[in-house]
Amino acid sequence: MERGKMAELESLETAAEHERILREIESTDTACIGPTLRSVYDGEEHGRFMEKLEARIRNHDREIEKMCNFHYQGFVDSITELLKVRGEAQKLKNQVTDTNRKLQNEGKELIIAMEELKQCRLQQRNISATVDKLTLCLPVLEMYSKLREQMKSKRHYPALKTLEHLEHTYLPQVSHYRFCKIMVDNIPKLREEIKEVSMSDLKDFLESIRKHSDKIGETAMKQVGLVCTHVLEAFGEEEDNCKILNQKSDVQLRGAFATLETSQDLVDFSPVYRCLHIYSVLGARETFENYYRKQRRKQARLVLQPPSNMHETLDGYRKYFNQIVGFFVVEDHILHTTQGLVNRAYIDELWEMALSKTIAALRTHSSYCSDPSLVLDLKNLIVLFADTLQGYGFPVNQLFDMLLEIQDQYSETLLKKWSGVFRNILDSDNYSPIPVTNEEVYKKIVGQFPFQDAELEKQAFPKKFPFSEFVPKVYNQIKEFIYACLKFSEDLHLSSTEVDDMIRKSTNLLLTRTLSNCLQNVIKRKNVGLTELVQIIINTTHLEKSCKFLEEFITNITNVLPETVHTTKLYGTTTFKDARHAAEEEIYTNLNQKIDQFLQLADYDWMAMEPGSKASDYLVDLIGFLRSTFAVFTHLPGKVAQTACMSACKHLSTSLMQLLLEAETLNHLVFHVSLCLSGPVPGFQGDTLQLAFIDLRQLLDLFIQWDWSTYLADYGQPTCKYLRVNPTTALILLEKMRDTSRKNNVFAQFRKNERDKQKLIDTVAKQLRSLINSHHS
Repeated sequence: MERGKMAELESLETAAEHERILREIESTDTACIGPTLRSVYDGEEHGRFMEKLEARIRNHDREIEKMCNFHYQGFVDSITELLKVRGEAQKLKNQVTDTNRKLQNEGKELIIAMEELKQCRLQQRNISATVDKLTLCLPVLEMYSKLREQMKSKRHYPALKTLEHLEHTYLPQVSHYRFCKIMVDNIPKLREEIKEVSMSDLKDFLESIRKHSDKIGETAMKQVGLVCTHVLEAFGEEEDNCKILNQKSDVQLRGAFATLETSQDLVDFSPVYRCLHIYSVLGARETFENYYRKQRRKQARLVLQPPSNMHETLDGYRKYFNQIVGFFVVEDHILHTTQGLVNRAYIDELWEMALSKTIAALRTHSSYCSDPSLVLDLKNLIVLFADTLQGYGFPVNQLFDMLLEIQDQYSETLLKKWSGVFRNILDSDNYSPIPVTNEEVYKKIVGQFPFQDAELEKQAFPKKFPFSEFVPKVYNQIKEFIYACLKFSEDLHLSSTEVDDMIRKSTNLLLTRTLSNCLQNVIKRKNVGLTELVQIIINTTHLEKSCKFLEEFITNITNVLPETVHTTKLYGTTTFKDARHAAEEEIYTNLNQKIDQFLQLADYDWMAMEPGSKASDYLVDLIGFLRSTFAVFTHLPGKVAQTACMSACKHLSTSLMQLLLEAETLNHLVFHVSLCLSGPVPGFQGDTLQLAFIDLRQLLDLFIQWDWSTYLADYGQPTCKYLRVNPTTALILLEKMRDTSRKNNVFAQFRKNERDKQKLIDTVAKQLRSLINSHHS
C-alpha cells in the first residue's frame, strides 16, 4: 500500500518535472536548450518524457491547424498575390540581369583602371612609408658616414662627438632596424678604436717633444740671453751687475717671459689636447693623466742622464741644458694650457728630481775640467740655464749655491794655469837688472809695475832697473788672475763684499801656494847660481813692496775698503819674505858648497920639509871667488850681505879646522891658513869677519907660539888668551905631531932636537889628557 503510494508520488513528481522542462523548452532560445535536454537524458524517465513531448506537439499542431483554418482565405489570397509578384519579380530579375550584364561589359575597363589605381595607391602608400622610414634612417647613415670619414682623416675628437650624437640622438629613433643594431654593437669598438688612435697620436707627440726638447731649450735660453742683455743695456753698465740682476732685471724678465713663444712654435700640442678631451669624454681622464705623467717621468730621467763625454766640450753641457730647459718649458706650457693634466705638485716633484740629478752631474763632470776658460764658459751657461728656468717659475737657488762650489774648482784650474805661467816667466828670465835705453821704455816698465826711485830717474840713459823682467811680468799676471776671478763672480747675484772676499781668498792661494812653490822650485834648482839667487832676493823685495798696490787694485774693482769688517788681507808680503829667506838660505848653502869644492881641490906637497913662500892656487882661487861674490852682495840689503859673508867665513873656518885635523902633515897647511887669515877679504869693515876664524886662529897661534904654559894655566878663565881652543882638538894635533916621522915633521922650525921635542910633546899631551879628564869629571 505504502509502496503504491510511494510510486504514485514519484510519478506525480516526474510528471511535474517533465511539465517544467517542456515549458522551459517552449520559452527558451534554441541555442540554450542543450542543458535542459541533458537534464532529461540524465534522468531515467526520458521515455515518458518523449511521450509527453509528443502529446504536446500534437496539441500545438491542432492549434496551428485551427488557426490556419481560421485564416485560410486570407492565406489563399496571399498566395495568389505572391504568384503574381513572382512573375513580376522574374521580369525584374531578367531586367537586373540584363542591366548587370551590360554594366559588367561597360565596367570592365573601369575595373581594370580601378585595379591599377588600387595598385598605384598601394605603391604610393608604400613609397610614402618608405620615404618616412628613410627620412629617419638617412641622418643615421649620414652621421655614421661622417664618423667614418672623420676617423679616416684622424679627426678623432670630432669623431667622438659625432659618435655621441649618433648613439644618443639618432639611433634610438630607428633602433628596431637590424643595421642599427649592428651600429649599436659597433659603438664600443669605435670608441676603443678612437682611444687607441688618439693614444698613438699622443705617443707620436711624446716622441716629437723628446726630439724637439733640445731645440726648444736652445730657443728659450737664447731669448732669455737677449732679454738679460736688453735689461743690462736699459739700466746702463755703470751700475753694479749684482744689483741690476737682483733688483731690476727680475721684473723685466717676468714681463718678457710672458711674450716668449718657443714651445708652441716648434711643437704642435693639439694631439695632447685632443687626446685629453677624448679620454675625458670617454670617462678615462685619470687613466690618461697617469699615462702621460708616467711617460714624461721616463723622458725626464733620460733627459737628466748626461753623456759620458759631456765634460770634454762646452757644447756637451749646452746640449744637456737645452734638453732640460726644453722639457720643463713644455711641461710649463702644458700646466698653463690644460686643466689638471699636470699640476704644480707634479711639476715641483719633477723639478726637485731634475735639480738634484743636474747638480750631481755637474759636480761630477765639472771635476774633470782642467781648462779655466771652459769652467768660466760653463759657469756662464749655468747662469743662463738658471735664469731661464727661474723665468718659468722654477726655484734655482741650489744652482747658484753649486756655482760657488764650482768657483773653488775654477780657482784651482786658474792656479794650475798660472803655475805654468809663472814657471815660464821664471824659466825664461835672465835674472839680470832690466836695461833701459830711452824714456819710452822706462815709462812702459813703470806703467807695468809700481816702481819709483828718484835717484834712478835722475840718472842718464842707458840705465838699469834693480829688478829683472820677471818682476813686472809676475805683477801683471797677478792682476790678470784677479780679473779672471772677477769674471767668474759676475751674474752670481753676490754682494760686493762677497766678491771681494772671493777674489782675495783666491789671490792669497795664488801667492802663498802657486807663486810661492814656483819661486821655491827656482831657488832649489841645482843649476841656480849665486847671481840668480841675489837677483831673486832683490826681485822678491820689490814684489813685496808692490803688495799694497795689489790691495788698492782689488779695492778699486770691488769698491770694498780694506778697513771693512771681515775683509781678508793679502798674504803676498809673507810669500815674498819666505821666498827671500829661502833664497838667502840657498845662498849660504851654495857658498858653503863652493868653498867645499875649492877645498876638495887642495893639492899639497906633503913631503916638503919647509913651508912654501906663497899660498896654493886653490886658495888664491877661493879668495878671488869670495871677493867677486861679496862684491855682488853690495846690491843686497846690508843684513843679508853681512849674514852671507859671516856664514861663508864660518864654514871656511870649520872646513879648514877639519882639514887641519885630518892632514898627515901640517907644515904647508899652517902656512896657507896663516896667509889666508893674514889678509882679510876686501870690503869688510873692522874685525867683524875675523870672528869667524877665531877658533882656528887661536889654535894655530897656540901651536906656532908653543904657548902651552899659558894655555894650561889660564884654561877655563874668561880672560884666557886661548879661550876658543878645545883641549881635545889640541891633543889630537899633538898626537899627530908625535906620530909624524922625522922626515916629514910639520913643526920643524920649533925642533932643537928630536928627543927633546918628543919629550916635550909627551909632557904637554899628558897634561892635556889630565885637563880633559878633570873637565869631564
